[in-house]
Amino acid sequence: MAMGMANNLRFVSRLKALRCFEPLTILKRNAGTQTTNPEITHFGFKNVTVKEKPKKVNEVFDRVAGNYDLMNDVMSAGIHRLWKDRLITVLNPCDKTKLLDCAGGTGDISFRFIKRVKLQHDCPEPNVTVCDINPNMLEVGRRRAETQNLHLKWVCCSADDLCFPDASFNAYTIAFGIRNCTHIDKVLKEAHRVLEPGGRFLCLEFSEVENPYLRNLYNTYSFQVIPVMGEVISGDWKSYQYLAESIRKFPSRSQFSQMMRDAGFQSVSCESLLFGVCSIHSGFKL
Repeated sequence: MAMGMANNLRFVSRLKALRCFEPLTILKRNAGTQTTNPEITHFGFKNVTVKEKPKKVNEVFDRVAGNYDLMNDVMSAGIHRLWKDRLITVLNPCDKTKLLDCAGGTGDISFRFIKRVKLQHDCPEPNVTVCDINPNMLEVGRRRAETQNLHLKWVCCSADDLCFPDASFNAYTIAFGIRNCTHIDKVLKEAHRVLEPGGRFLCLEFSEVENPYLRNLYNTYSFQVIPVMGEVISGDWKSYQYLAESIRKFPSRSQFSQMMRDAGFQSVSCESLLFGVCSIHSGFKL
């Protein structure tokens, strides 16, 4: 009982603290945290060393793995499912598609890919490999695949140092994962390396809401609602606060498009979804 009261007091104190920090104030306060030191990067709004970040990100996903899909549904009111459906529609896979689903964790994109290829092309065993740096997320995906009798390859490795030979795939997807990577430029170069000539790169990621009024509402929701949901549903405030912060540290649509070009991708394009809440970035290895 004493432990329960302590948890309640902690929850209430966090709610009180939120009233002291409006989202705009939080964003302005952390706008100047950029650094030119190559050994320093960001973890949300905090500066950490490049060696520390992978460990910290892993700890976040260790904590959220069990409730990851539930929280996605709650936080987005299920809209994330439509975004992922749209990603597969843009990919338009066929029975010859060899997909690497990077940061694919719980399998949401891969399962959609398999069902789409089976349905439209009568392919009994679509070719898909799920890659994620976090073993707990992969284990959640494996269990989900077993319950649906789906067959995939599961590989634990980092997106910025893939364990696959050159030109191993002709399609690469990464959904809501690249912003958690320490070296986004290296992730893009690795994606380019493992794609065959003619292969396609697709990234579904949060971005900046374009309308200033909607942006203020979105910021309020991100910083004053999402962490509360994390605490109520999974007893984890900090992880979901990090996830909200990490969105604000991700490059803009135009910056990310340029990073894709710098990595070697061509015919780069970007499709904005839901007023810019997220975007689908597309590029080809030609």
